[in-house]
Amino acid sequence: MTEQATISTPFAVTDADFDAAVLKADTPTLVDFWAAWCGPCLMAAPVLEDIAAENGDRLKIAKLDVDSNQMTAFRYGVQSIPTMILFKDGEPIERIVGFMPKERLMAILERHLP
Repeated sequence: MTEQATISTPFAVTDADFDAAVLKADTPTLVDFWAAWCGPCLMAAPVLEDIAAENGDRLKIAKLDVDSNQMTAFRYGVQSIPTMILFKDGEPIERIVGFMPKERLMAILERHLP
């Protein structure tokens, strides 16, 4: 039997389910702190969708709307958006601020992925 990559898409997280969905995840999880009114956030969305689809077996991508979920954004010191934080084993291990092309973003993420 051959292994197939898991096709994945970004999923929404909230203040209420952040710990269970991100901190207790058994897969590294990139959290995109974003808002609907943020132009660079909207530019990042298709990049993150591509990354999720291509790396679903080794990376999950969560999206947290900072307007609706201010407690988690505050907890992690998010002061500008988009901010992306990579969590592994319940800990933030990489922080990326601002829009970044897919190749550059993947070069940063690859250092932390299995």
